[in-house]
Parts: sequence; structure tokens; C-alpha cells
Amino acid sequence: MQLDEVELLLKCNINSEVNHLMEGLRLGLQGDREKTSSVLGRLSNFRGQAYIENLPPYLTVQMMRFFYKADVQQKAKILRKVNFPLTLDIFELCSDQLRSKLEGPRAAFKEAEDVRLAVETDKKKQKLENQEQHDVDQSESMKDSNVGDVSGGQYQGELTGRYDLIGVLTHKGRSADSGHYVSWVKQDDGQWIQFDDDNMIPRKEEDVLALSGGGDWHMAYILLYKAQRVPRDFT
Repeated sequence: MQLDEVELLLKCNINSEVNHLMEGLRLGLQGDREKTSSVLGRLSNFRGQAYIENLPPYLTVQMMRFFYKADVQQKAKILRKVNFPLTLDIFELCSDQLRSKLEGPRAAFKEAEDVRLAVETDKKKQKLENQEQHDVDQSESMKDSNVGDVSGGQYQGELTGRYDLIGVLTHKGRSADSGHYVSWVKQDDGQWIQFDDDNMIPRKEEDVLALSGGGDWHMAYILLYKAQRVPRDFT
């Protein structure tokens, strides 16, 4: 981030106008800062805007649902529904310098994804046309000839600014001083598992997306994203 600040996570601020994660992240990167005004010749408050200058392999996002209510002198929880994506693209939150560095890897990633989707489409089409015949050698030959060298070249393994959701920590309950915390973790095979004390419960993606809040059910408090990198191969 700019202004020589080091943050270990992104914060999603929540107010009456925030309905989506990106809106809260933009709000979380804003803030009032006290700086010396050359015009006034004294310290003054300025509305600041921070940008991300370096990308981590794993991105942690904190949903700012707990706050202190000064009027009643107690902690409270924001129940408002805030949708979050399975794939998060934070390109617009990056500094101009970082964006320029990401352009190459992002283009390489898109090219690799286009080829992968084309290969999958060809394989599905071939399977439908030859349901009773499986020619493994022909299938592998098609895969090699279609993919070619689209692994990104100099951008192999580089970050793209896109992140896939792999874990969620949720809080259930209306009180900030009580409730139940549960973890939801995506497995290597794509299956989601809810870890609730000693119970391991298989879940679907729609179950995870339903953790956006708005009621008494579990709602996301911490989101963990893993960086998408330019693929090295398609094996």
C-alpha cells in the first residue's frame, strides 16, 4: 500500500451502502489523514486513498462486522448482507505501477484459460460423438497439439491479481461478545468442508456463498483467497 503503510490483510468496511465485497474494500482503502498543508501552513485533515503495491500468494480479507458503539458503550455486530465472490479480482485496487506489471501475466493467463476451455470443449464434443469408442492415444495427441506453448513464457507462475476463495471463517450469532465460530475449507478436489467442532460436513459452493450475512445464520468474518498464477502446464 502507499504512504509507507504495511497491512497484513484487506479490510471490508460495511455501511448502509455496501452490498458487495469490492465496495467495502474500496471504502476500507479510504481514510482521513493529517498532513501539512502548504497553503494553510499547518496540519490539516485530508481524505486519503491507499493502493496495493505488492501482492501476496494468499490474500486475507476481514469483514468489519464488529464495532464499538460509543453511545451505549458496548460492542455490536453488523448483520448486513455483503456478497463476496468465489474469484476476486483486485486489479482496480492496485497502484498504477503494479497494474502495469500485472498486464503481461493477466494477458498470458487469459490466453492459457482460452486454450484450456477450447480443449475441454473439443474433448466433450469428441466424447459425445464417440460414446462407444475411447481412443486414448488420439485424445492425448489432440491435447498436445491444441495446447502447444501457451504456459505464459516469461510469466509462468506469476501473480495475476485474481484470487480464488479457499477458506472462510464464520461467526454465528447476533452478539459481538458471544456466538459460534466455524471454518469452511475448500479441499484439493474442489469439495468444500464445514469444520464445526468435531463435525466435518460436506458443503456446496452455493452454501459458501450463502455466508454473506443478513440473518441469524453463519456469516463470513474472515475470507482467505489463494492467488491465481499463470499456469505452467496442463498436465
